[in-house]
Amino acid sequence: MAISVPADAATIFPPHVFDQVGRAVQDQLFDRLADISDDLNTIGDKGFKPRLADRWEWSRDSLSVAFHINPRARWHDGQPVRASDVRYSYRIFTDPKVGSNVTSEISTIDSVSVRDSLTAVVWYKQKRPEAFYDFVYQIYIVPEHVYKDIPPEQLRTSDVTRKGIGSGQFRLARWDAGQRLEIVADTANYRGRPKLDRVVWSMVPDAGAALAQLLNGQADFLEFVPPDQLRLVDSSKADRTLPYPSLQYAFLGFNLVDAKDATRPHSIFGDRQVRRALSMALDRKAMLQNVYGTFGRMSYGPFPRSLSYADTTLHLLPYDVNAAKVLLDSAGWREPSPGAVRQKNGRPLRFSLTLPLSSRPRVAFGVLIQEQLRRIGAQVDLDQVQGKYMRRAFQLQIDDAPAVWLYDLSTVAGIQRRIHPTVLRADGWSIHLPDWTIPPNERIARDRVGLGGATP
Repeated sequence: MAISVPADAATIFPPHVFDQVGRAVQDQLFDRLADISDDLNTIGDKGFKPRLADRWEWSRDSLSVAFHINPRARWHDGQPVRASDVRYSYRIFTDPKVGSNVTSEISTIDSVSVRDSLTAVVWYKQKRPEAFYDFVYQIYIVPEHVYKDIPPEQLRTSDVTRKGIGSGQFRLARWDAGQRLEIVADTANYRGRPKLDRVVWSMVPDAGAALAQLLNGQADFLEFVPPDQLRLVDSSKADRTLPYPSLQYAFLGFNLVDAKDATRPHSIFGDRQVRRALSMALDRKAMLQNVYGTFGRMSYGPFPRSLSYADTTLHLLPYDVNAAKVLLDSAGWREPSPGAVRQKNGRPLRFSLTLPLSSRPRVAFGVLIQEQLRRIGAQVDLDQVQGKYMRRAFQLQIDDAPAVWLYDLSTVAGIQRRIHPTVLRADGWSIHLPDWTIPPNERIARDRVGLGGATP
């Protein structure tokens, strides 16, 4: 199976992985002790499935949990997985010299001890509903015997971390930096041989070229197809679109504080009546249909709907242009003449909307928001930026910016019809990649590597 991606993985060493390709490859090469359920429930251990640990039990005070390692588990170099690997993995994930991206996420864990060669005990500083999730989801288990002699501060640059020696159902076969990364089935894996022989990620920076590769058969999977290109995939005899949930949601944030004096409210958005008016003036359903068609969903708050605790029964402000105008009138923002920009104390109801130039959907939403707010007498200037958008956006959030919840995105991939996927999870479409199949009579040359039959 061939996948086109815009960029290479920066690393595949779990403590340092942060990009999408790195995560996808990491999930195939390395294992967690247990895997979260597909509904992503993070409370307790209900729904978690055994991975490296075939069972576990809690202490009476719920401040420790003992994980029993599957005795059949082996590293890709043939060495057995041991409880000491779990202890070592925790140590490097928390070592400041290693600089893991998830250190803050596991700060409630006190330590890991080894009871015997196949039993690791995780100790917690305090009881938490998400204590089990904190450890098993954030920490991938890595082989101590491979990395122990490398100084922690050198792990980020060591060539050894590029070898990808893990316990996952795939092994790393080849990695040509910036060009190609290939994994092949681990035929002797303790969890069984994956149903695909190999998976290849090809780096194609140009989005148009990547889509062309899917359409001409050079690629089998493209994890994101822009909304305005979906028709090209759907009209293909060999390809189809594949919607799947994501952890993304979009909102229009309001900056509440004055840009020049953080102790003073913003002259426009500091007024709750104005914020409500702007929200009620936006036809979110129409905008969503305009940009995403059937692939977007209404957002109900600061959470993606793919999470188990998402609440879609919350009552949102209605779309009501006339009521929005009344609210603005009552807040002192009045039209000097019909259709003109509203004013209050000589100041126009004018503000900028910052959005990333690199995101066509966000730019499209910006244009629609600009037009809809114009109808109630607000002038919106689109501030399309490149490069530093995320820093500016995060700063606005730090400055306390309530929001209009716009949409919850179902990402749409493009996939060759001969590929038969299973569940695509919101936290990573590739989690269940070992269970994807290609019927024998539909396999092409690149699908056949000759690694032996799949275990039932």
